[in-house]
Parts: sequence; C-alpha cells; structure tokens
Amino acid sequence: MLKRLKQLLLLAAGGFKTMIGGQALIEGIMMLGPDKKSIVIRKSDGELEVKTEPRKLLKDKYPFVALPLIRGVVGFGSSMYNGVTALMYSAEFFPEEEEAEEGEPSKFEQWLERKLGSEKLTGAVITLSMILGMAFSVFLFILLPTALGGAVLRFFPGFPLWGRNLVEGGLRVVIFLGYLIFCSRMKDIRRTFQYHGAEHKSIFCYEAGLPLTVENVRRQPKHHPRCGTSFLFVVIVVSILLSSLVFSFIHVENTFARMGIHLLMLPLIVAITYEINRFVGGHDGALCRMIRAPGMGIQRWTTFEPDDSMMEVGIRALTEVLPEREGADKW
Repeated sequence: MLKRLKQLLLLAAGGFKTMIGGQALIEGIMMLGPDKKSIVIRKSDGELEVKTEPRKLLKDKYPFVALPLIRGVVGFGSSMYNGVTALMYSAEFFPEEEEAEEGEPSKFEQWLERKLGSEKLTGAVITLSMILGMAFSVFLFILLPTALGGAVLRFFPGFPLWGRNLVEGGLRVVIFLGYLIFCSRMKDIRRTFQYHGAEHKSIFCYEAGLPLTVENVRRQPKHHPRCGTSFLFVVIVVSILLSSLVFSFIHVENTFARMGIHLLMLPLIVAITYEINRFVGGHDGALCRMIRAPGMGIQRWTTFEPDDSMMEVGIRALTEVLPEREGADKW
C-alpha cells in the first residue's frame, strides 16, 4: 500500500523520469541502465536470447569526463560504440541466406583471422563500423548541405552570406527528414522501428509506476520525449544556429573552407546538444515542451506500434537493467 501511494505521489508530481534508455535492434532491444547493459533478441524459433553484463563507465576511471560539455562528446562516442556492438550481436542470430549457405571462409577472411585473432578482428570491425557510420552521418547531414548550398548559390553571386546560412540550414532539415521518411518505408527497418516503440512503451510503463506487463505496456504512448531521435534533430538545429553565429563573424564563402569549419565545430555542437537535452529531459516547463515538440513529431517516422511479442522483449530488457537501489536511475 505504501509503495503504491508513493507511486501515485510521483505521478501527481509529474511522474518519475528514468535515465534508462535503449535502442532497437534486429528483432530485439538493448537497454542501458545505470549499472548494467542488457540485449534481448527474439530468435527465429521464438525464444528469447538474453545477454546482460555490467556497464564499464569511463567516468568511473576518469572523473573529468563527467564535466559539462566534455560528457556530451564522451557520451556520444559511448552510445555509438554500444549501438554498433549491439547491432552486430543481434545480426549474428539472423544471417542472410547466402551467408548461411557459404562453406569455408575466404582466404582473405582466413588471413585476417590468423593476423588479428577473432577478438581483435571483432574489435577492428566494430571500430571500422563506427567510423563509417559517423562519416556517413557527418557527410549526409553536415557536409552535403554545405556543398549543395555552395553549388546552388554559385548562380546567385550577389546572394548575402546570412541567406546562404539559411539555405544550408534548410537543406540540412530537408535531408534529415527525407532520410527518416525513406527509412520508415523500408519493410525491415519499419519492423526495427516497431521495436523502438516497444522500448518507449516499456519505459513509459516503468516511469508511471505500473507493473511491467504486456497489458500495461500496451496502453502507453509510443512517442517518448527523451528519445534519441530528438537528440539528432536538436543536433541539426544547434548546428544551424551555431554556424549562423560563427559565419556572421567570419566571412567565409569558399565551400571547402566552410565544410572544414563545420567539422571543427562538430564536437562543440554535440556537447551543447547533450546539455540542452539533459536539461530539457528533466523539466516540463513551456519552453522545454516547445524544444521537445519537433523531436516528438519526427517520431511518427521512427517509432511504430509494436506487437505483444515485441513488448515482451522490451519488458525483459528493461527488467534486466533495473537498479537494485530505488531511484538510482532517476534523471
């Protein structure tokens, strides 16, 4: 009775906000708690594969990485590493048909295995995947809009510099939204986005203080205000605002020079975005709701309604990382 009363008081005060977050995988979900990381996969035979392990946080070894601004860049790198590692792990349970029918590994694969060993080879693949993923994102959302803006405005030599900043910013938003909409229409990715919905609904259920059952999870919203999609959108917005500010003081027209400056600003953009999302996630004022609104709207393309089996995966993954000490995961 006392526990239920405490839950009702939390709801009356605006609800409990947890730092636990996750990521949708191939037929599964990864959840990150304050102390543990869990990956739960729905295998082709219908059974659940559960992998839970303690989290090794860099701030425990190097406390300075928890300082404002620094923690944003470190957190982004850590998220990339955890995400790529989890995706590769989930992919192991669903090999493509042509891979399953293959016999002996190629000579090149055998050579890599001999030179690096399986553990080092896996680490090298993860590192390469991270680099390629980050490079693709930077090119698509940062460099490509700058290049397109420069190419288009070559036909308008008298166009003001502030106008060029607006054109590049608009292109960033259009490319970002177009990319999300395109991905949402792909069958396999759409199913992954359903697991994204299961992740959100499970966390909502936990934050509401309700028992983690499929029935309770099913009733929860699928769009969550502290979703990583919102982080990406805020990155785009911060990059537009910061670049407009910088280029209002530094008169740079050369496209390649502008691209270089954008790259130099990227760590600062990520750091500022992290601090904004951290503040907005913990408050419910009018300004915070306004900042969250675009990210919530974008989730219509990245988060879909899950089925019961997906919600079971979300519940199991969340349960695995719940802290032993109540409130240790409070936002």
